[in-house]
Amino acid sequence: VEDMARLSVLIDNQCHLFSNIALTMDVHKYYHIANPLFWVDRNGNHPKEFSDITLANVKSGLWLTTDPKHQELAVRYLTILEDYSRYLLTIWPPHCIAGTYGCNIIAPLAEVLKKFEEKKLGRVDYILKSPNSFTEHYSALKAEVPVLWDKDTLINKNFLSKITEASKVVVAGEALSHCVANTVLDLGAAFENDLSKFIFLKDTSSSVKGFEYLGETFLHKAQSMGMQISDCENVRKLL
Repeated sequence: VEDMARLSVLIDNQCHLFSNIALTMDVHKYYHIANPLFWVDRNGNHPKEFSDITLANVKSGLWLTTDPKHQELAVRYLTILEDYSRYLLTIWPPHCIAGTYGCNIIAPLAEVLKKFEEKKLGRVDYILKSPNSFTEHYSALKAEVPVLWDKDTLINKNFLSKITEASKVVVAGEALSHCVANTVLDLGAAFENDLSKFIFLKDTSSSVKGFEYLGETFLHKAQSMGMQISDCENVRKLL
């Protein structure tokens, strides 16, 4: 809440600094590979929130897909995910469920964006991610494991093109440990590990509690790739 309050004030007071704003908005379903409903143990119990499910767990029969038809798909997913070596599959509390309040932009920021669109005549992009139940989608650029028959899980070429055209990119939002980290690192890969035009606002982003180490790891890596660190008060000096 405090992160978004600071970001809202920055955009409201310094909107002339920004030509475009892109927002990523998670849209999940209850039946999702990273939600409890997707999995059961041998006794029919769903996993606890924040637990991890590994390929070894599934192959041993410790965890099964609630719908048996999805077992083979889940094994393939976990195989690719663990080969990628970025995250284990974490079971999250159901959040950002389609059609619910959790999909909305927090009220103060939404109001500021409305004013920004009025001044800039609509230069706000809304990027919906993770509607596919069979892959995680932390990054705004692409899903963790792209689903070839679903273009929404593949590289978002329109978003990448706009980032490529920008002279500077200011990064803010949640969560530092996951969605922010994956988005920036995926963009870094697209720019040959050069993040020199990226500026991260440290006072507008927080890690998921318990995953702070991932946020710190990301910041160290991104800084080594040239990303600058600032805050709302001083960012105008870098633009």
